[in-house]
Amino acid sequence: MTDDVCEEDGRTPVAEAPLPLPLEFEAYYLTNQEAFHEFALFVLGTNDLAEKAVHRAFRELLRHWDDLLTEPDLPEQAWNIMRRVVIDELLGTLRENMTAMDSGIGLYPALCKLPSRQFDVVVLKFIGKYDTKHIAWYMGLTPSTVRHHCRKALERLAPIHRRATRPMKRRDTL
Repeated sequence: MTDDVCEEDGRTPVAEAPLPLPLEFEAYYLTNQEAFHEFALFVLGTNDLAEKAVHRAFRELLRHWDDLLTEPDLPEQAWNIMRRVVIDELLGTLRENMTAMDSGIGLYPALCKLPSRQFDVVVLKFIGKYDTKHIAWYMGLTPSTVRHHCRKALERLAPIHRRATRPMKRRDTL
């Protein structure tokens, strides 16, 4: 049989409560959670994905909270973290959904086989229409590294593009 774990006085112990959050962080959360959620919902399209992204963003904010408090513009830094998390969530969801999409030439499966940085650069540049500077900022890379990833991705995708755009040879059947 199993014995219940009891304190010396016979009471069953209660699980330890989570550590309290910094008061300033709680205030920041209460003040900004709704705006963060609206942004995430607009970009991601579903409440579940938006809640997941906002939760991740606030965990990231909490992890860096002490450093953020020393920043001259905390709201801007926090918003940057939120944007990065939402874009990351969007790219992850897009990659998952692309495997089931059919372009007729095999483009989507080929995109999904790209290394993650190449995939992110291609999606942000050609689907999201972001410029190299913004992609570099989002990914934490230099613009030259972004151009490198884009070039390598296009090299990998080139055979598919060539197959799709080469003229078809007609056979005369007489």
